[in-house]
Amino acid sequence: MAVGIVGLGLIGGSMARAVKQAGYPVYGTDIDRPVLLKARMLEIVDEELTDDNLRDCSVVILGIYPGATVEWLRAHGQYINRETVVMDTCGVKKAVCVPAWEIADRYGFTFVGGHPMEGAAKIGFDHSDSGMFHKASMILCPREDITLEPMKRLKDVLDAAGFGRYVMTTPEHHDEMIALTSQLAHVVSSAYVMAPNCLKHQGYSAGSLRDMTRVAYLNEVMWSELFMDNRENLLRELDGLIEHLQEYRNALERSDAAALTALLARGRMIKERMNGEEERS
Repeated sequence: MAVGIVGLGLIGGSMARAVKQAGYPVYGTDIDRPVLLKARMLEIVDEELTDDNLRDCSVVILGIYPGATVEWLRAHGQYINRETVVMDTCGVKKAVCVPAWEIADRYGFTFVGGHPMEGAAKIGFDHSDSGMFHKASMILCPREDITLEPMKRLKDVLDAAGFGRYVMTTPEHHDEMIALTSQLAHVVSSAYVMAPNCLKHQGYSAGSLRDMTRVAYLNEVMWSELFMDNRENLLRELDGLIEHLQEYRNALERSDAAALTALLARGRMIKERMNGEEERS
């Protein structure tokens, strides 16, 4: 059972390394020809993925941006075997799944939205890692009418890649949650480093600044596309954050120590509840 990988960057390259290490034949392609050549030389990719051998892939994983994912499916859907399961790895789901399901209906293959909950600060094939997805969570957004067989075939490949937890949801709920758990954090981190004193932090931080700014090191082209594709959910989360920040500012401006203490206590208690939920899950 061959696995096709479109895009051999951090996510696609790590998928290719992991499933190849697990014994699957891997057909891969990348817009950057030297990357594909390197993957072939390292024997991570057995063959270049083409319209001809695309039909031989039981599972195809798309490791490219949302817009490029839809465009690739439109261009290559006619060459995909009806028995093939195609999964994307984008950080938004509704913008991808809705058109992808229409294309899948047109050509008869199965499409499942996917989002691996793992990544790294550095991007590109050279930073890909066969162990990146070890025990990681994979969010899956299948259509309601999907049957067990294609889902099992996809899970076999994802198990081989190392995933240890699967969350099934709808594209709408995925995007709502990711606006909070990922996208808002990237916006805050990016805005945080714009404070002029950030460049003078050496010796003045015990780790808080590092933790708050870790994800400011990002691929701005990709994240801008993700933010725009999910802008309504992200705007709602930003509005909520701004409202809460204003509460802290108001308490400070009024020199209201009691109000400030109450806000901090509320935040602490919510974090304690979050810790408890994480320990139980």
